[in-house]
Amino acid sequence: MRKFKITDFLIWIVGAELYGAVSAIVGGNFNGFYDTLKMPPLSPPSWLFPVMWGIIYALLGASAYIVFKLSQFYERTTVAVFLTQLGINFCWNIIFFRMNKLWLAAVVLIALTISVGILVLEFYRRNKKAGLMNIPYLLWCAFACYLNIGIAMLN
Repeated sequence: MRKFKITDFLIWIVGAELYGAVSAIVGGNFNGFYDTLKMPPLSPPSWLFPVMWGIIYALLGASAYIVFKLSQFYERTTVAVFLTQLGINFCWNIIFFRMNKLWLAAVVLIALTISVGILVLEFYRRNKKAGLMNIPYLLWCAFACYLNIGIAMLN
């Protein structure tokens, strides 16, 4: 295992947070569209979403640092899985908030949940802690699937 460097660690976390911020900005107006929707039971308040995503992106950045910088080696598969889930994640905001395509967003979110599940397994193979750090991401995506499908059905 390579030596832990706090600056590199923080760069990965900040990079993940910036990625999330850009995704949100490109996605469009959250409150305008989201506030007009009929919501399914168990819908959290809108302020919880940026808090959860902030935590998730920090964990994603930290786990990616562990896998990509501290591990002795990783396969191209690990990189592909990581980049795939990032791309799907980015697309969901655009489809849901900018395009207002609720059912298409639900399909994309299901794909994201599957890709995050694969990411958890792939990271876990490389480093158990890194894999486990993404369990909240997986659970949040599964909950978001419920919300997205519920919203699509009600609207």
